[in-house]
Amino acid sequence: MTSGQASGHASGQAPGHASGRISGQVSGEAAGEVAGLPLTGPAPGCGTATGAGQGRRRGLVVHKYGGSSLATPQQVRRAAARISAARARGERVVVVVSAQGDTTDHLLARAAAFTGAAPPGSALRESDQLLATGEIASAALTAMALHGHGTPAVSLTGGQAGLRVRGRHGAGLVDRLDPGRILDLLDAGTVPVVAGFQGVDARGETVTLGRGGSDTTAVALAAGLNAERCLIHTDVPGVFSADPRVVAAPRLLPRVPVDVMAEMAFTGARVLHSRAVELAALHHVPTLVLSSATEGPGTVITGICGPALETAPAVTAITHDADVVRVLLRCADTGRDLAPDVLGILARYALPVDLVARSGPAEEEFRMGFATRRGDFAAARPALASLALAHGGELRVDEQVAKVTVVGTGLANRPESTARMLSALARAGIATTWILTSQIRASALIPQKRLEEAVRVLHTAFALDVGEQAEQAEQTGQAEQAEQG
Repeated sequence: MTSGQASGHASGQAPGHASGRISGQVSGEAAGEVAGLPLTGPAPGCGTATGAGQGRRRGLVVHKYGGSSLATPQQVRRAAARISAARARGERVVVVVSAQGDTTDHLLARAAAFTGAAPPGSALRESDQLLATGEIASAALTAMALHGHGTPAVSLTGGQAGLRVRGRHGAGLVDRLDPGRILDLLDAGTVPVVAGFQGVDARGETVTLGRGGSDTTAVALAAGLNAERCLIHTDVPGVFSADPRVVAAPRLLPRVPVDVMAEMAFTGARVLHSRAVELAALHHVPTLVLSSATEGPGTVITGICGPALETAPAVTAITHDADVVRVLLRCADTGRDLAPDVLGILARYALPVDLVARSGPAEEEFRMGFATRRGDFAAARPALASLALAHGGELRVDEQVAKVTVVGTGLANRPESTARMLSALARAGIATTWILTSQIRASALIPQKRLEEAVRVLHTAFALDVGEQAEQAEQTGQAEQAEQG
């Protein structure tokens, strides 16, 4: 099983995610059913915010604030001041909030004292009940802060806001929005402050949406309300060409195509979750990423097409993900293909996978490997280990790996981009395994201890640094091309 085999199995990626395209899975396969309201925004256009334009409720704007932007009372008051200012400008504001700071982590730790690291099925409902309180408290506090600014506000749970979901506890999918309560509040001049990350199912049970749930809530509300736009307020000024905590001089990207943004989010960019990006694309929701602390243009998530597609730089950003494990299942005593069994287990636990590789039918033993999130793998591990044992095999797990990714456009048609990636890492002495390439990205597993170094190496190699480093990297790239020519 070679890295070349892994590259050829991009289609085995994630249940609910498709490399290099926008998937409908995330929205609960109910793309046309948000609120019963016609989603009349136009298809994403070149160089414009996704779906900007006709058919939307002018002046209705959804503002989402993340947990790191609400971690302290001062930050909550600052968010309230900005929301009040937007309302004073004439916006009809709907607010979505995450739990404050590391509240969710604290709640998970408290739950683990009773359930262990991975709650059993019977405890998943109670886990959702517990975790939802983080966002509910954040919404109430934000509403109180708005009152302090003289702005009428009412906090709402996801269910009270009309967000209906389906699916299992801890991994709910947005189904539809009943917008009546929100629209009534807006008509009364009141700001609805909605607890993100949650909704209610057909039984009235609280179901959380899993990772990226608050981002997804914001975009779903914007879609269902036919909002003019959705603003994602974060602790950074927008989307950068790399994590500014790792790279000294990353570029602030004024515009990012929606398919590129989805891939950046899936491969490690924390600014906006891939589920929310995909939902924005499905419903043509104009989406911007902005700083919650300072004024600035931020980043506009644009349509898939753009000017000068073939002459534009191929590489947009470098992303990384340290929350990764490499899993290898080997079975000698089997007369059939176990890949469907493996993928069935992964689907059962809603476990996203990447860099899938497997042995060919002519080989004597069955081998299948993939990368997945370390934090989510524990739940599926016993079932995979049992499958391997039942067929005389073993399950190997390597936790000392990380994933680094070059994200851009047309990469499959520009093999020099992958060549430059591998050459730059090799010159730095960073070993690569399990490589995947597509039109949108090239990813590789590397030693975890070299991850941040790898990001900096690639950021410079692709001339993404601001200033002289970028010019030097461009000259280096030209020299490499001359040598290859």
